[in-house]
Amino acid sequence: MGEEQQHPRKRSRQHFEAEEARHIKSPQCETTAKWYFSKEEIERFSPSRKDGIDLAKESFLRSSYCTFLQRLGMKLHVSQVIIGCAMVMCHRFYMRQSHAKNDWQTIATASLFLACKAEDEPCQLSSIVVASYELIYEWDPSASIRIHQTEYYHEFKEFILAGERLLLDTSAFQLLDVELPYKPLAAALNRVNAWPDLATAAWSFVHDWLRTTLCLQYKPHVIATAIVHLASTFQNAKVGSRRDWWLDFGVTTKLLKEVIQEMCMLIEVDRRRTMPPPPPRREVAWAIPAPLKPPVHMARGYHPFHSYPLQSYRQPGIW
Repeated sequence: MGEEQQHPRKRSRQHFEAEEARHIKSPQCETTAKWYFSKEEIERFSPSRKDGIDLAKESFLRSSYCTFLQRLGMKLHVSQVIIGCAMVMCHRFYMRQSHAKNDWQTIATASLFLACKAEDEPCQLSSIVVASYELIYEWDPSASIRIHQTEYYHEFKEFILAGERLLLDTSAFQLLDVELPYKPLAAALNRVNAWPDLATAAWSFVHDWLRTTLCLQYKPHVIATAIVHLASTFQNAKVGSRRDWWLDFGVTTKLLKEVIQEMCMLIEVDRRRTMPPPPPRREVAWAIPAPLKPPVHMARGYHPFHSYPLQSYRQPGIW
């Protein structure tokens, strides 16, 4: 076998060690770390903003590492709780650190490894190293062979371990205490005797909201209550025996409206992002003669959208 081409490496181990040393002395790493932020703090005052990364770019990076974590977790066959925990860890980390100085793929991999420890669901470090490397370099057919070579394996493993230490140092070891909305959601669904369709919609919603910064703005029980309310609106289902059932879960009407409004805005933004662009307009250079008779399908009152259900993407009448 010929001489193998040297593979480009994004960051050196010394970079992560320098970041560790800098943040061990950082005053932000206090035992009373604040993990909930206002919308203004997230959008205008994140560390990435100081390094010239705007909100749109940071939102794209957040979506990228969440998608990466979902794929990595599925590749490793870990539970959705582990994946959600790793997502929250990454969200919190990048409220203390900048995307410009920390490779999100390395941090995401280290977060998944740390989440397995936090949730007491052990996963072999060797499996995480191999799976992550293959996923990062999936465009390279030789990646699955190269990672099993001693030099590349140990080097990438050291990157992951350095990322893990940086995660812990940045959060003053409080990153292991992650509360997810899964348990509050299960308790809320049981308490209101939710129908199966409503429960299914709610569980699909909770996975989506962990990809956003809502977990940095609101506590898990607030998100869980808002998810039940939003799912009941889309399913047109009645929840609870009283109109203001959310008060039983310690959520005020004002707070619930605020969270629902945030969720609806995120739904609209995601819809616009995934909407295909309109086809380019073509200018006709000559007149097209009108047909003598209308087509058969037009004569029958055919409409091109009659075969498809029309969906309204306006904000639902929640209240």
